[in-house]
Amino acid sequence: MDAMLSRLSRWLRGDGMESDIVVSSRIRLARNLAGYPFMTRATESDRRGIRDIVFRSAEECFGKSRFYFVELESVLPLDRQYLLERQLISRELIESSGIRAALIEKEEAFCIMINEEDHLRIHATSSGFEPEKIWELVNEIDDKLSEYLPYSFHHELGYLSACPTNVGTGLRVSVMLHLPALAATKEIDKVFRSLQKVNLAIRGLYGENSQPVGDLYQISNQITLGKTELELIATLQNFVPQILSYERQSRDFLLKEQREVLLDRCSRAVGLLKTARTIGSVETLHHLSSLRLGINMGIITDISIKDVNRLFLNSQPAHLQKMLGKELNQNERDINRAKYLRENLGTI
Repeated sequence: MDAMLSRLSRWLRGDGMESDIVVSSRIRLARNLAGYPFMTRATESDRRGIRDIVFRSAEECFGKSRFYFVELESVLPLDRQYLLERQLISRELIESSGIRAALIEKEEAFCIMINEEDHLRIHATSSGFEPEKIWELVNEIDDKLSEYLPYSFHHELGYLSACPTNVGTGLRVSVMLHLPALAATKEIDKVFRSLQKVNLAIRGLYGENSQPVGDLYQISNQITLGKTELELIATLQNFVPQILSYERQSRDFLLKEQREVLLDRCSRAVGLLKTARTIGSVETLHHLSSLRLGINMGIITDISIKDVNRLFLNSQPAHLQKMLGKELNQNERDINRAKYLRENLGTI
């Protein structure tokens, strides 16, 4: 896992379609194995059997050397949080108990979580607005695994899941959007209301049960039953461009009608991040959001989105501690985060 520190996560590369607003796209596919109870009733023996059969099947399909095999119960809490910050595993996998694991593709192209809410969850993430491209990858992985794994399937309901909202395709498609202008103009609530009308959910940085910070919002489908995978992807593809249009209109409004306020927000963010002696992770995300906005609007020209993304990732609590090679309390993290930001923004 330490080897990952030297590279930026794939979803933070700052490229891909509509990457000025769409930070990343993600596909997650839930599957369960026939002959095993759902996770809520699975014994440790069941969990071990599921882990072993999924691991062997992945080896047969892709080769053992392609993965990092992570057994969560034997991994330090800091390393679990580190993988969460890289969006490789879910909070639910971290917080659950018993035998559970993750197969992480070494280039971080995709991950297979084992014994989370479902027996296995395949997910992949990329930079920009590219849900169809990611679906091709996830679908290929799923097809290969299905040659070795007996999936739990009903001819009328589709793929069965421990959670009713995942029954059917088992697909969750989501995009992470940066919407600072809609938030600043108080128009974001209108977007939330329109999302509910088309059965789309809005969540925070780490998905379900997380709160939006740094003007980052995840939008995803709420149900999978009764629709095909391509229909679910199309719903998002049809609706997201409307949100992008609203955000761009709000950015134009800020630039024309509140230009000095906008310039002040961006310059304050740069100044504070370059000089702060102690700073928390939430405040850091808030100011990095202003940097991102300023870069995409041509106000800040000496910092790139990739620079901001690297600062965003490395200033997260677990990444910060992994870089320093030791665990820190909150006060120590805030001091070292400020030092990291000063040193790195000072060289840009």
